[in-house]
Amino acid sequence: MTTIIWFQRDLRIQDNPALKYASQLQLPVLPIYIFDPKEDKNWSMGSSSRWWLHYSLQSLQKKLKALGLDLFFFQGATLHALQKIIDKVDAKHIVWNYCYEPSALMREKKLMKLASAKKCIAKGFHANLLFVPGQMTTKQGNPYQVFTPFWRCCLKQEIGKPEGKVTKKLRLATYSKHISLGALDLLPHIPWAKDFPYLWQPGEDNALKKWKHFLRSKIHQYAHERDFPAEMGTSMLSPHLHFGEISVKRIFEDLLQNTHAEVFLREIGWREFAYHLLITFPHTPSKPLRAQFTHFPWKRKAKCLKAWQKGMTGIPIVDAGMRQLWQLGWMHNRVRMIVASFLVKDLNVPWQEGAKWFWDTLVDADLANNTLGWQWCAGCGADAAPYFRIFNPFTQGKKFDPKAEYVRQFVPELRNLPNSWIHTPHLSPKSVLEAAGVYLGKNYPYPIVDHDLARKNAIQIYHQWTKK
Repeated sequence: MTTIIWFQRDLRIQDNPALKYASQLQLPVLPIYIFDPKEDKNWSMGSSSRWWLHYSLQSLQKKLKALGLDLFFFQGATLHALQKIIDKVDAKHIVWNYCYEPSALMREKKLMKLASAKKCIAKGFHANLLFVPGQMTTKQGNPYQVFTPFWRCCLKQEIGKPEGKVTKKLRLATYSKHISLGALDLLPHIPWAKDFPYLWQPGEDNALKKWKHFLRSKIHQYAHERDFPAEMGTSMLSPHLHFGEISVKRIFEDLLQNTHAEVFLREIGWREFAYHLLITFPHTPSKPLRAQFTHFPWKRKAKCLKAWQKGMTGIPIVDAGMRQLWQLGWMHNRVRMIVASFLVKDLNVPWQEGAKWFWDTLVDADLANNTLGWQWCAGCGADAAPYFRIFNPFTQGKKFDPKAEYVRQFVPELRNLPNSWIHTPHLSPKSVLEAAGVYLGKNYPYPIVDHDLARKNAIQIYHQWTKK
């Protein structure tokens, strides 16, 4: 008679209601993780996320051993694996924390039926968001599609306290037919991942350490510094949150006690809004929420897309962002908006192409947030940016990287240009370029598009389309 605890994206010990519940049942506990690379054929886990997952699971396994437990790994079709495990250990209970993605919720419904047929008590818990997505509606009973009234409604609701952490030793159930973490083959066979450990240390302990440091040293400056990529004034918690290494309830409770928390708290609200939209409109990862954009006249520009991906557009702030993404698996949020606007508005490339690239390269790749962000920039989603809001990448660079520290870090071929010209090398006097060792078209490209002309074209197209 065994209790199975099925870990998904709740890779922590503290404030883990499924683990807490399992610890109270007084049965041997079998902690499991199942990796199914084909689970969602459209959104199978990207390379950077797989890197993070490997080390996060490694950390969780170590934390569980301190409780007298272990973490058993399995690979293959999730429901098939769960059925075999339930049968093998004569499971009395199976518990987990909900993963709020459309395919995951469908899988969990099927698990409920499967467990019921086998006389196994199945119980899911709400652990990774403040609110159950899709439940907030307007007074008319419609789903919210604008953030501010959605978040105002959320803040009127009661939010439960964090569960705390399990500290007592538990009895470990045995299971022989499992595989090792290494056998999951999560680590990407690509050279750029070698730089990740310099910036990232996955796992619950590091998530909590980072959060405490942010609260102590950065949150009082967050409202201002979060827009300046060279300052690194953000929390850098996004991948920890995505994999559930830190509880959002813990973050929310800490923020309520901090007088500088309002702006950061709204960012937590946007995360909730993203999941609300994903569950309410499950088609949106690949299709626009606003139906009139279904046949929008995007252009398939393979060369421009490749230049954007490689950070070779000739637009310094865009190239810096794309190279930061490639080197570190992460990009500053302000720059994410700049590069996204450039792809969909200046280059007229479909937002889905940008979403796919982010999905594969970001360590914090998150289906809900990725979808919301790209549809916002493309103007085809909920609470979307107005079609005439088109970021000027040159002025954005000058405003938010005034000393060009960010550009110099990630676009080193421009590092010797003076601040007055580094964001617009194509406008620089030839003598300035030569003195800095910059030769346009040779060691740094000319801009692949004329921004002013592209902006006019985009406004014209969007203006016509939004009338439909």
